[in-house]
Amino acid sequence: MSNSWLRATSLFLCGLLGASGVALAAAATHTGATQLLGNASTMCLAHAPILLGLYIGWERIKTAAPAAILLGLGTVLFAGDLVSRHFTGSGAFPMAAPIGGMGMILGWIAVAVAAFFRTARQ
Repeated sequence: MSNSWLRATSLFLCGLLGASGVALAAAATHTGATQLLGNASTMCLAHAPILLGLYIGWERIKTAAPAAILLGLGTVLFAGDLVSRHFTGSGAFPMAAPIGGMGMILGWIAVAVAAFFRTARQ
């Protein structure tokens, strides 16, 4: 089964997270809301490059698909919850940030696990 749509989605999400991170950094700076918006910006800007790396190494990184899903969705949940808290005064849904954070942690573990899989060129 081809997962080319997932690979393309990871690149799309990479771009959205990068753009969101820059926009959130600007909003945090200009409004002084550095605690929530600044943290959301940091998470977006920290995880956008790994999605780009996974996209580039998709064929060689055996855990690229699950790592991209976990990192991408985890970041969206975590940052989205912080942004929701800032603008509405309440989170996206109960436990959204912790669930997103756990997704990011598991995504990084999925990247680490890739070190134990042989690639076609080894």
